[in-house]
Amino acid sequence: MVSHESKQSGHAREAIMKVPTWVEGAGRWRAFRYGFLRAMLVPGWILLISACGFGVLAQDAGLSLFQSLLVMAVFFGLPAQVAVADQLARDATFFAAAIAVALTGIRLLPMTVTLMPYLGGKDKGPTEQENPPILAKYQERVGQLIAVHFIAVTAWFEGMRALPSLPERLRLIHFIGIGIGLVSMTLAGTAIGYLLVEVVPPVVAAVLLFVSPMYFLLSLIDTGRLPVDIFAIVLGCALSPVFYLLVPEFDLLITGLFGGTLAYLFGRKFRGLSVVSKNSQKGVLRPPSSGEKGP
Repeated sequence: MVSHESKQSGHAREAIMKVPTWVEGAGRWRAFRYGFLRAMLVPGWILLISACGFGVLAQDAGLSLFQSLLVMAVFFGLPAQVAVADQLARDATFFAAAIAVALTGIRLLPMTVTLMPYLGGKDKGPTEQENPPILAKYQERVGQLIAVHFIAVTAWFEGMRALPSLPERLRLIHFIGIGIGLVSMTLAGTAIGYLLVEVVPPVVAAVLLFVSPMYFLLSLIDTGRLPVDIFAIVLGCALSPVFYLLVPEFDLLITGLFGGTLAYLFGRKFRGLSVVSKNSQKGVLRPPSSGEKGP
């Protein structure tokens, strides 16, 4: 009953969302084009500036321009790209770099789970020819595999804003347009940052070098809503210099595992204390009176 009501409320929210004017009579090409153009607006420019910082970082790590662009296109997630550049700069093992990238990718799992229901694209427009069921299913699966590659914080946010108001048949191709547009902006930013190092003053290059880590740090602070989030950020900032001095080849990995575990345990303890405090305030937990027997 609860799940049915939640589905009804979700459909109701979708129904009251304002449908873009370009949707009327739109085919897949128009949906892709408007998704691509959407990525060229503020979200794309933010990623371009951040990618400039990664371009500087990649050159500082000794990567070629081709390698920098390849890392940007293949991983498409600034934390993973920074982890790769950082590990390569220290001549770390491939295993350590792979583990670091895999750990940064875990955060994308809940984003993918929440966005996938909007990437079905099952119903067909009246003017579009139906494909045979097997071919249509194959095309949908291929499109979804392409789409999930673009799921990162910015693309996920834009998808959750845009897709619910669109017809199902346009959602998948529209999100692919958003993803390709964002990747294009990050590739341009990476190339600009990589090439600017040779022509800009050292101070500007140093500022660009710190754009990516500062972007991550500020994003973490901005999205932190619970005390455990802030505790994890502070713990990571405190432990990373220590592990860098002790084990420079595995400092990011050990900082994440050790600091994340401590933050998780702190969060469980904090939630337990909060529940006990709230229940005691409501009278759920109280010491037995003189006329009552204890448990």
